[in-house]
Parts: sequence; structure tokens; C-alpha cells
Amino acid sequence: MAQPLPGTTAGTRDPRAKSQHIEVCLHEDVEYVKTTGLEEYDLVNQALPELSLEEIDLSARLVGKPVGAPLMIAPMTGGTPEAHHINLRLARAAQRWHLPMSVGSQRVAVEDPARAAFFAVRSEAPDIVLFANLGAAQLVRGWGASQARLAVDMARANALFIHLNPIQEAIQGGDQDFRGLAGKLSNLCRELAEDAIPVFAREICFGLSSSAARMLVDCGVAGIDCSGAGGTSWAKVEALCAKSERRRKLGLRFAEWGIPTSRSILNVRAASDAIPLIASGGLRTGIDLALSLALGADFGGMARPFLLKAAESEEALDAFIADTLQELRVCMFGAGAASVAALRGRAERRS
Repeated sequence: MAQPLPGTTAGTRDPRAKSQHIEVCLHEDVEYVKTTGLEEYDLVNQALPELSLEEIDLSARLVGKPVGAPLMIAPMTGGTPEAHHINLRLARAAQRWHLPMSVGSQRVAVEDPARAAFFAVRSEAPDIVLFANLGAAQLVRGWGASQARLAVDMARANALFIHLNPIQEAIQGGDQDFRGLAGKLSNLCRELAEDAIPVFAREICFGLSSSAARMLVDCGVAGIDCSGAGGTSWAKVEALCAKSERRRKLGLRFAEWGIPTSRSILNVRAASDAIPLIASGGLRTGIDLALSLALGADFGGMARPFLLKAAESEEALDAFIADTLQELRVCMFGAGAASVAALRGRAERRS
């Protein structure tokens, strides 16, 4: 069994790390040098679209529920007063724009029920599709359906993310034993299906290979977020948050690790043409969102762009969402796609 580096131990998660993550993501250079790969593709221009821009339909469905657009506020943080303030602001925006959203990892609240209140955002967003969130490593450590149901109930969520982050855990000296995860995940999907709780698997920024995607499909997940390299590097975040020089160097060594988002989308689609797919990792504009949808995603997720705007003001957050969705509409108009589903396949690789 892998052992922690000297001076660190794996165990109960320190919630103070969440506040440090926020500060680093807001104020430090945490982006990959590596790109998403989306810039290697163009939407195919349709000079005779036979469409009206005003009639472009952005509506979509996620976990069987209608949403206003194929844009998700991806999980970022939670478990502290500052994180709660940010999540409440994001939840209000999600409600106004009818967007799906996820809270950050709820591990700290499962371990310390006093922190459950910091994940309560449903009062600000009664109608949105909301995801709860737990780590895959905890399944290996013995967590299961009871902890998952607790997380879902805590957030009054419609679905659950199980996030996959072995590289991040290795760098921070956290949970480093992922043996038996596929079997544990399969059991969880089966047990929560009895309660009609969809379980989605999501990477956190390092992308998915086609073999990993096939394993997740075989596990019975209800959907996948293929979050790839090209945006925030969580190896770099952990390096900037490290308490020792050795940890910092380790994080920086792996700052560019990962499969770019565009390749991750294609890898999941090679494993399954039908499984609901969220693409995140480096999406920054409505054009990035459109390209992700054209390559095969059903939704695009953003995290840090929302975090930066939420920290600024609710007005800045609304303006960002409005601009992103208008850019998506123009892309669809220019590609001759009247609906989100019609956009799939309307991208080509640059020669």
C-alpha cells in the first residue's frame, strides 16, 4: 500500500484546504500550458442556414429534467463559510438561467455533520438540476450507498457525482489506494438506482482514456463528465497549496499531466455513443462550448470562469452567462443547427 510522504498522513480531510484552494484559483496562475485541443477544430460554416437567430433552441435535458441551456456550473468547492457564500451566489444564477449545477466535494460534511449547512443551496435554487459530490477514493475506503444518500439528501440533489482524482490525491498525499474501485462503483450505481438516484462519474481535469470510459460505462454510471486537461491544473493548484517543498515540486512535475478535453470527448464517444456526456476542462467561451457539443458532448461545464465572476459580483456572473449563451447561439446559427442535438457532428479538424 502506498505510504504518505514524510510529514503527511491520509485521513480526515482538513476543510481549511478548501479556502486555500479558492484563494489560489482566484489569484494565482493555475492554468495548464497545454491546451484543450478545441482550437484544432472549426465549426463548419453554413452560409445558407435557413434559420432565425432568435429561434435557436438552447433547451436541453439532464437526468430526465429540462434545463435552459447545455451549460453546467461545474463543481468547485464547499464546506466553509466562504465556499458557501460563493455557492449560494452560483445557485441564484443557476436558478435565474435554469442551468444545472454541482456542489463541491462533500467529504468534509460527511465526516463532520456540522459542516452540512455549508452545502445547502437548494433554498436559492428550488428548480435547478443539482448534483451532490463525493470522491471515488472514499468508496475504496469503505464508503457506500449510505454516505452517498447522505450527500444527496444534504444537498437535496437530483443526482450524484463520483469524482475521480488519483493524480491529485497522490500529489497532496491523500488517498492513494484505488484498488477495487470499479467493483465499488458498480455496486453504488446499482444500489442508488433503486432510489432513482443517477450516479455520474467525473474526472477533475486530467481527462479520460477510451479504456477508462469503457470501464465506467461497464460500471453502470448514468453519465460521465470527461473533464480534461487545458483549463485549471489541479496538480498545479496542489503545488501552490503545498506545505512542503517536496510536495510543491511533485505538483509542478505533474502540472501538465492529462488528456486534453477534446480528446477526452472523443474517447468517451468511442466507448459509448449514447451515454450522457458533460465536457469540462478549459471551456472559457460559448465557442468552446459549441465545439464541445459538436464533437459529441451533451453539455459543457465550466468551473473557474464562474468562480472568478461570482467573486466579482452577481451582475458580472449574469453578464458572463449571457455572453456565453449568446456566443453559443451565434455558433449554432452559423453552423445551421436549430437545436443542441443538431449541432453534433458539425465540427471538422483543421488540416
